[in-house]
Amino acid sequence: MASISVENGTAVGEPRTVFRHRLSTRLWHWFNAVVVFVMLMSGLMIFNAHPRLYWGRYGANLDYAWLEIGATPTQGVLRVGAVTIPTTGVLGRWTDHNGNISTRAFPGWATIPTDYSLSAARRWHLAFAWLLVVPGLLYWLWSFANRHVQRDLAPTRDELKPRHVWHDIKDHARLRFPTGEAATRYNVLQKLAYVGVLFGLLPLLVLTGLAMSPGFNATWPWLLEVFGGRQSARSIHFLAMAGMAGFIVVHLLMVVLAGPINEVRSMITGRYRLPRPRGNTAAGDGA
Repeated sequence: MASISVENGTAVGEPRTVFRHRLSTRLWHWFNAVVVFVMLMSGLMIFNAHPRLYWGRYGANLDYAWLEIGATPTQGVLRVGAVTIPTTGVLGRWTDHNGNISTRAFPGWATIPTDYSLSAARRWHLAFAWLLVVPGLLYWLWSFANRHVQRDLAPTRDELKPRHVWHDIKDHARLRFPTGEAATRYNVLQKLAYVGVLFGLLPLLVLTGLAMSPGFNATWPWLLEVFGGRQSARSIHFLAMAGMAGFIVVHLLMVVLAGPINEVRSMITGRYRLPRPRGNTAAGDGA
């Protein structure tokens, strides 16, 4: 989010239209939306090659897996530890576009490519990984240089107080979105989420991905040790991916609930129309 500049006002002097997002923020947002979706979907196809996760250095079919997606003769199943969940039609056993039963972990509509190909999925994944890392690093540096991180994303000491955080949680649960001046800035939950993604999940995805690469194992053998072995790195990579997918789902849900036209327009043009103030304005926010 950029520094806010007011373009129009209401009859009571409240700003109506503000400039909300810098061009660099908007470009990086849409570019990464494409990159992350391709990486998620190609990553699911790579996972299909061995839909089991382990902890430690090694893992094979006869070893204990803490997570497994598979199929019985009659249903698809997801097993996490000792808990088994039927997932027929979604995971493990599903019907493809030709009406055939498939027992791959993730269905074709959720993967790139649609039909099974580990080599093609790896090519997609590695190509788009560079598109994530290099622009992401440049965006990091630029965001610190123009003080976007310090000004807009870093929570203040007061915002991190439990009472303030709990207030925002309650506002989100009640779908009480901000109006007027409160809508011009991120709330603490947004800040924590964005900082967590930018400086937590994304670096973790990159580093665990590098740790699983044989080429980087030869160059940086210590990186694999940091994560406790190849299978632990793979498990952490999967969990970070799940966290990213969860963030995307919540982000899109908040956009829809807060007003999709206004929210999407602000990320395309940078201009955001402030909701009219009402009584006691909540400090919560949407997307």
